[in-house]
Formats: sequence, C-alpha cells, structure tokens
Amino acid sequence: MSSAMFRTRATVAALAVAAAALLAGCANRDSVVVGAIPDDYRTNHPIVITEKDKTLDLPVAASAQGVSKMQRQALAGFLDGYDTGEAPVLTIAAPSGSANERAAGKVAREFARLAAAGGVRPDRIAMAHYQASPDELTAPVRLVYSSIQAQTGKCGRWPKDVLDTADNKHYANFGCSYQNNLAAQIANPADLMGPRQQTSIDASNRKTVIDRYRSSGNGSTAGEVRY
Repeated sequence: MSSAMFRTRATVAALAVAAAALLAGCANRDSVVVGAIPDDYRTNHPIVITEKDKTLDLPVAASAQGVSKMQRQALAGFLDGYDTGEAPVLTIAAPSGSANERAAGKVAREFARLAAAGGVRPDRIAMAHYQASPDELTAPVRLVYSSIQAQTGKCGRWPKDVLDTADNKHYANFGCSYQNNLAAQIANPADLMGPRQQTSIDASNRKTVIDRYRSSGNGSTAGEVRY
C-alpha cells in the first residue's frame, strides 16, 4: 500500500470521527445534575428551632385534699425547663363541671403557689378553666407554657417502595428517628446557633495547677531530663 493511499484513508477516518462528535453534540439529552436531589439525612430531616407549647396533665382524685408527693415531683420536673429569663406565661387550667372540680381547683391553686416558689413570677401565672365531662372523676389539671425547642418533622414517610428501585440512594425516612432523638437530647437549643460565651479564667486556680505541675517533677522547669 502506497503512503499516499494510507494518508488518504487516515484523513477520511479522522473526518468521520469529527463529524460523529459534532452530531453527538446536537443530540437531545436529559439534563441531570449530580447532587441536585439531596441525599443526606441531615438535609432531608433538618433540626430546626421553633417555639412550642410544653404541656403537663396531672390527674386529681375527687377526694384529694392537696398536692401529692408524685404531683410535686412531676411539677418540679416540668418547671425545670422553664426559662425564668424569658418568663413565658404559665397557664394552669383546672377542670370545670367534672366530679372532681372542687378538689382540682384547690390543687391548681397549690400548683400556682409552688410555681411561684420555684421562680415563676406571679404576674406570669394565669389561672384558667376548661370544660370537662361530668363523668370524669380524675379530670387533670393542665399546665402549659411555651418554650424554644429543637425538633424535626414527623417520621414515617414512605412515598416509594424501597424494593422497587435500583438507585443507590437513601430512602425518604432514612435518618429521621436519629434526628428526632438527637433533637430531644438538646437541652439548650441556642447551642445550635453558635457557641456559648467563654467564662473568665480563674487565675488562682490556674496558678495552683501550674505550681503543682512544676513541683511534681514533670515540667520542663523542674530540672534537666535524664535519659
């Protein structure tokens, strides 16, 4: 085969490849952007900070003469999350029309006294009533106050059959319970917004620690290191 014929065939092949590349550029294609659909459980189930009512229902017997030990402990635990700085309104609602209406009203007033003793300002305590059934013997006294809480959306979303897809992606409900449990453990939701302000250094305690370190023989100022 002559060199001229070889060069001709090579040129034709190169032109064919170039034409195919140009035609491929004109073809219709689906626009798929990698990462356009979130596949991170922290993105699908974000922890958000919101204001939410915190509620406690404490049943009261019709024969009750006052606040029981169990009710005192439950009330103390409920008010442990009350922010005295923000001082939200604490509503204490007693049942009206129930068989235990008189006893519940007395207990509700005692709850208000205990709440004030626990740090809730008296002007932020609101007494109220709600309609209860006449047949209720232990209609509860309801305590409500609003607080800032960390939470996520509800779990249990199954929009697709996880067995009917070959995509290697997280399913919609993946990580939801984990995020909910994590949000429930956050004592101060403000920590999610940023770090807390550092406290001042205890100079006397620092001096004591440094002196003990020097006198122990482990510090570089204690003496020469022997090998």
